[in-house]
Amino acid sequence: MFNVSGSEIVIILLLALIVLGPEKLPEAMRRFGRVYTELRNMSRGFQSEVRSAFEEPVRELRDTAELARRAVLDPADEAGTRADQVVPKPLEGTATGSDATAETAGAPDRSDSPGPRGDEAGST
Repeated sequence: MFNVSGSEIVIILLLALIVLGPEKLPEAMRRFGRVYTELRNMSRGFQSEVRSAFEEPVRELRDTAELARRAVLDPADEAGTRADQVVPKPLEGTATGSDATAETAGAPDRSDSPGPRGDEAGST
């Protein structure tokens, strides 16, 4: 917390021994230890309060970002289907299903007619 090395601690203890004397030094060290512990506990409590205060808004932001990402990457997913499962509707005026078979049922069979080049299609 204070980033004090071992040699610095020894110097501080020697100065405290000189200033306070051998009778008062143990009680001063106990008091310092209690104050230091209390400060550390207060710091931990403050950190946990800040974390818990920011936890809910951060979670909401993550959820919103995830929803936005999903909406951009897969817009058909909101309708309950994936983009590759969407079946396109036929255009108006086009033959579909049984209409297409009814139209071709009356058409003449063109398998006997020559190919695109006329009489050359059958010759070798």
